[in-house]
Amino acid sequence: MQADAVLAGDEAERIARATGHQVVHAVPVRQGYANNRRWLVRLDDSRTVFAKHADDEPGAVWLRREHQVYEQLHGPFMPELIGWHDDGELPVLVLEDLSTSTWPPPWSSEQLRAVQDTLREIAAQPATDGLLPASRTWYGQGGWPEIVQNPAQFLALGLCTPQWLHQCLPIILDAADFAGMDGDSIVHLDVRSDNLCFRGNQPVLFDWNHAALGNPQFDLAFWLPSLALEGGPQPSEVLTDPDPTVVTLVTGFFASRAGLPLLPKLPLVREFQLRQLRVALPWMATVLGLPRPDAPG
Repeated sequence: MQADAVLAGDEAERIARATGHQVVHAVPVRQGYANNRRWLVRLDDSRTVFAKHADDEPGAVWLRREHQVYEQLHGPFMPELIGWHDDGELPVLVLEDLSTSTWPPPWSSEQLRAVQDTLREIAAQPATDGLLPASRTWYGQGGWPEIVQNPAQFLALGLCTPQWLHQCLPIILDAADFAGMDGDSIVHLDVRSDNLCFRGNQPVLFDWNHAALGNPQFDLAFWLPSLALEGGPQPSEVLTDPDPTVVTLVTGFFASRAGLPLLPKLPLVREFQLRQLRVALPWMATVLGLPRPDAPG
């Protein structure tokens, strides 16, 4: 059998170089928000694997960072690294096929506890080489300081009035210290249901391209708005003693991005960020002792 027509010949060749086996069939994987090409691939030794192929230079940079983590970080929470090929242009990362795993939602209480236990286990791992402080990553950019420079973009989302923002910004900015992201623990920085599944009862996380050294509470706090949107508990029910700085930074991440122009290759990202912000903003207000955001009209 020949490789599917949708899989370009150069992509099939890179996957073959990464695995040492020829591609006989490939099916595109379309869920998620990454700007790379993803495939479920059957090889000529009958194995099925998952391949991520960089689609552009930014995607190549992120894939190299992710591979670096897979080479150094090991545990039951990691997918098995099958292969890697980098020709200096568009690398390909090949992992075990997790398509038969359990993919939430819906969420059970046991799964919620398992993810929290796994995040603590990851945070306890020895630091790997090459990880930046979390505040120096993409997650340490923008935020509430950017909203001060352009409040109209945030206000156009319709989540609060100008009066509320003017009244609350001094307290918010005082809490929005990016140094609060930093720490000595390995953090994933992008924990969401589309970046994890369950192998039996064991959570497995992937898409490690943003991994850094940081405050482990950031991973938990970042996950909670999307969890609430998927029928899970509200953030305050899970994180009962939150670090106000972490909650403020998570909210600022969504607040400074949800109103940005759509990303052509990732058209669903802005809407999802807005939906998470609708959960995070009142959570932040409660944690900081602020009035609840008053939507215009």
